Amino acid sequence: MFDVITFGSATQDIFLESKKFLPVAGKIFATGEGLCLPSGAKIEVENIFLASGGGGTNAAATFAHQGFKTAYCGMVGADSLGDLIINELKQYNINTSLIKKTEKLPTSTSVLLMQPGSDRTILVYRGAADVLKRKDIMWDKIKKTKWFYLAPFAGKLTELTEALVVFAVKNKLKVAFNPGYNQLTLPATTLRRILKKIDVLILNQEEASLLTKIPYQKEKEILKKIDQLTAGIVIMTKGGAGATVSDGRNLYHAPSLGMKMVDATGAGDAFGSGFVSGLLQRNDVVYAIQLAMANSSYAITKLGAKEGLLKKGAKWPKVKVEKKPYE
Repeated sequence: MFDVITFGSATQDIFLESKKFLPVAGKIFATGEGLCLPSGAKIEVENIFLASGGGGTNAAATFAHQGFKTAYCGMVGADSLGDLIINELKQYNINTSLIKKTEKLPTSTSVLLMQPGSDRTILVYRGAADVLKRKDIMWDKIKKTKWFYLAPFAGKLTELTEALVVFAVKNKLKVAFNPGYNQLTLPATTLRRILKKIDVLILNQEEASLLTKIPYQKEKEILKKIDQLTAGIVIMTKGGAGATVSDGRNLYHAPSLGMKMVDATGAGDAFGSGFVSGLLQRNDVVYAIQLAMANSSYAITKLGAKEGLLKKGAKWPKVKVEKKPYE
């Protein structure tokens, strides 16, 4: 029996760092700034780093690091990159027996272009991760667990969200849900049915605003509305401003630990899986927030989503959590 099974994408992340990725300001870029490369040129990079990524495997790495019996369920291509991901997950002591391979699409891949002192630009190929279907899941095996952790789904994978939640409830399993854009834009009636069954809902400010259609600055209004949608614990992460959590009775505010960021890849995955790990260890919301904040803070100090994750038994700073009764 597993403690946690994670679902979501598995990708091969390739980090390329070069001073020759030149930042250029311009209105044609959605963010106001882009990276410039000379056409037809051969550009040397100073650093290259390869690691597995994707919300499903990132969350699984936290649970495994914290000593829980963990499995990942997802899809990779029948190719060398898929084998690379599977072998890396095994090194993290993550069970890979629920992973399916497909010959129809290559393994999902992300190329991260990094320029020192500037934000990263990510080139994403969704590939195999998004085509996992109901028939690919070993339903008899996945009911032998305590928790499902649903990382962001995209593409065809989104259609599995409600089926997994309904299956979990039927088999008396707990569900943590960290929805992506595709899941948050499911038909309203479908999304409401899903949210009513969730034990822990994990969102960032932008996602919480999208779900509630309330400006993200109006934190109390957002949380109040989400609390009406789900009986579970609601988490809203705020980047460098920390996080706010509601259990329906109390509001918990925690600042960031303020660690120097090297790479933000997987920070949200580290927070959500860190929080659920804390609940598994002590069933204490304050402790769960502290572990989540420390896990995500250390995660951003290393390249890749898994290199900086906390391990069981390691010492870590506990952020001060402010707890107030819900008004």
